[in-house]
Amino acid sequence: MQANHFLRAGAKALVARKNGPTLYDLCDPLLRRPGKGDPHLRAFYRTALANPALRPLLARAGLPQLSDPARLRAVQDALVRARDDQEPDWAAVGKPIGDLIDQLPQSHPRRGRAPAMSRMPPPADIDRIIRACAAHLLRSFRRNGFLPAYAAFNLVGDPDLRGRDLVATLTGSNARTYKNATLLFNLARVYILANRPIAEVINPPWRGIAESMWEPVQIRHRSAYYDAFFAEALMDYLKSGLASTQEDSAARAAINNLIGFCLNESREKVLDPRTGRPTCVVTALAPPPHTRISRFFRNLKRDLGFGAYVPDFDTTVCSLSAAAQFGFDHPVLDQPLLDLFAGYQIGRGDNRFPVTVGINDTIDYTGGIVTWIESASGDRPFGNDLDPTLNLDVLEVAFRNHARWGIAESAERIEVLRRIVHFQEKVVRSGAWTDPRSHIYYLPELYCAYFGRCYAAFRALPQATRDAIDPAGAFERIRREVLAYVCDDLIAFEINPFDAALALLALAKLDGEPARFAPALDRIVQGFGEGGWRAPFKAYEWNKMKTPTRILVGGPEVTSAFVLSALAHARAALQRGGLA
Repeated sequence: MQANHFLRAGAKALVARKNGPTLYDLCDPLLRRPGKGDPHLRAFYRTALANPALRPLLARAGLPQLSDPARLRAVQDALVRARDDQEPDWAAVGKPIGDLIDQLPQSHPRRGRAPAMSRMPPPADIDRIIRACAAHLLRSFRRNGFLPAYAAFNLVGDPDLRGRDLVATLTGSNARTYKNATLLFNLARVYILANRPIAEVINPPWRGIAESMWEPVQIRHRSAYYDAFFAEALMDYLKSGLASTQEDSAARAAINNLIGFCLNESREKVLDPRTGRPTCVVTALAPPPHTRISRFFRNLKRDLGFGAYVPDFDTTVCSLSAAAQFGFDHPVLDQPLLDLFAGYQIGRGDNRFPVTVGINDTIDYTGGIVTWIESASGDRPFGNDLDPTLNLDVLEVAFRNHARWGIAESAERIEVLRRIVHFQEKVVRSGAWTDPRSHIYYLPELYCAYFGRCYAAFRALPQATRDAIDPAGAFERIRREVLAYVCDDLIAFEINPFDAALALLALAKLDGEPARFAPALDRIVQGFGEGGWRAPFKAYEWNKMKTPTRILVGGPEVTSAFVLSALAHARAALQRGGLA
């Protein structure tokens, strides 16, 4: 079916009538050859947009709006300013392209209503899929020496990114290379959206919420963030009791390797912004050769201006959470990281690290922790943003390490956590959390699963500590809202196996009614084998970047890990409820 779609869309794209100036008519005279001005803008254009693979597809994609000489000149003038000015006025540069984006609005796919489903799959099916997913992860680890994830560029852009968001990104980013990439990717996006056959080649339809990762160019790499996540999935397999003796040994060895990579190879020191004290954190992309990116993509990444990479809170806290769960004894775990978090919390007075790329500014940031951590050398290459789901991970790691970090004995650390909880309650109470626009790196369904993870860690705290952190009962109110969304929206409409795994994780960890598990379980069972001979399931969008263009991260191993964890927790809940 998908092959037929590509054949039809590709044929239409290649014979489409040119309707207005093309991207290359516009940019070749300005950027194709060496010349004055910023050399990176020229290099990025030649490498990312004017390459031999993309050029035949976009060569006939005209833009009718630029048939107007005044509008064509405005876009050309913007490119010239971006190329030649020492300090371009990025708001002025972005405006004519932002206006074009707003004339071609996008929306997230509409899902059809799911059929009523009440029958639970046989327990044997659940066990069989758990074992198959675990075998896939262990086989991949044995073959690669790590568990890979994949990044894929989607030039159609993100539906949430509008014209004003383009301007916000251009003015809020710190690195000129990132501004260049954002500018040119969004210019190409306009041409793609204006030519439907090309858009259908680049962004074919999919079922459910999380996007299917079909892109032919996927960058395989290793990250501490992924390693921590994979380690948790393998821990869930060990807890399920389904592992053979040989698998148990292999899983434990893999977990040790994955967590060791997080705490050792990916560790770096930063300075606490308030005290100047050195603190160890974890960076998502360790320096070569640890990232395991091929030389071609490593050089391409550098040439396109993405050579520097600073540490982030999500990778740090997920790594420490996995280490704490597996009983690791490492000096990094003994640091009271809440003290570092406090220096990056919005609304504490100094706000030295404000949100500079506020493309989700429909939510109130007060109390939240920003994403990126300034390196010891002072690098903050891409600006800063704030994501609600990331802040759930910050809470979760604090709950797991509450005794080690002396949280109950510190009024200031309790206050940091209360502020984050209040931030989460505001996002959920407003209803904004169900809008994909409110999230930077995740979809609302990921928020559901990650809140379940956070809630489980909160419930494990001593009652007195829970009362100190959440005296007003915000967690229970958020729990009710998330469960209602999962039952009335997420699983009530068409979902794919990845969506189903996230729904199931939320239901199982939030003490949802076991009888409501049936639609998600059935979808996973029905989708089992869709990955062909290589994997039990296909690759789906796990997380993403909205800028400089829509970059999806996921992989078949990621889907297997989510399905494994979801089924393991659902299986335990069903057994407790006597429904297995």
